Amino acid sequence: MTRYLIIGAGAVGASLAAQFELTGIPYALVGRGAQISHIRQHGLSYRRPAGTQQLKLSAFDLSDPPELTPGDILLLTVKSQDAAGALAFWSWRSVSGTTDPAAAILPIVTFQNGLATEALALRTFAHVYGASIMTPARFTETGNVVCGGEPEVGVVTIGRFPKGRDETSNRIAADLSRAGYLAETTGEITGWKSAKLLHNARNVLELFHGPADLRSEIGEALVEEARLALQAAGYRLAAPSERSIDISNWRVADNSGIHPGQQSTWQSFTRGASSEVDFLNGEIVLLGRLHGIATPYNDAVQRIAGQLAQRGEFSDPLPLEDVLAKRQRR
Repeated sequence: MTRYLIIGAGAVGASLAAQFELTGIPYALVGRGAQISHIRQHGLSYRRPAGTQQLKLSAFDLSDPPELTPGDILLLTVKSQDAAGALAFWSWRSVSGTTDPAAAILPIVTFQNGLATEALALRTFAHVYGASIMTPARFTETGNVVCGGEPEVGVVTIGRFPKGRDETSNRIAADLSRAGYLAETTGEITGWKSAKLLHNARNVLELFHGPADLRSEIGEALVEEARLALQAAGYRLAAPSERSIDISNWRVADNSGIHPGQQSTWQSFTRGASSEVDFLNGEIVLLGRLHGIATPYNDAVQRIAGQLAQRGEFSDPLPLEDVLAKRQRR
């Protein structure tokens, strides 16, 4: 029987565990720090549009993880900046009843934003599957996760990396559908991850305040630089018309606890956690440098966010004019 080992207990990982718990799909949630400690002791407060439940989850601290078995599928749900450490921890762990390590025989699914994690996973894991997920989720308080999507929790596209779909990707998509997600498979997962990165290029603006017209101007510049850099690097962006599932009725519920301008980047800075910006706007900067595309706006917001994360003092949004000033001083 397949068991899903969920690595990371943030908004995505904890909500996956909650949905698996509610629908009877075997799983184990593994995390570290105050969040997993709270979940182990008190359960997870899980808010959905229909109401809030206190769920007791099958949760493990990273210091004492569950034994791996040949039927396990690893779901890597940590943030991109934590993926390298997680992969190093899990790659060479033993699998009961076999002489092979996890990386040789167990599939791993990468849920990270950006384009860096799949290739990093493929360095050790023989069976890598990328997942592009849209789920309006919030994790800013220890032990509490809010998911505002309805009627389904979120939308997930999954495919083998670098290309293809197979029985495993089909099984994962079927289980995610059973667990309350709109799930589909693709043979070109990088196209979907690239399209999501284009969307995520604006996330960093949640750290700033200022006039709506200036926000729009900078947001459009970030996206256009991203588009040019991705195209120069040879990435093809998947189009909504390529979906094999109908997501037209899926939405963020009113009064669900999910608020505009408070996505994952804002949540990380609000919690005082590490920044994912280096793997979003920083990915665009990297591609621009590799392929001769100017990315001054992405470079500016990356540097501002990096310095802000280094100080660890985010409480009030910064003025949007700082982006223009940093861009001009390049």
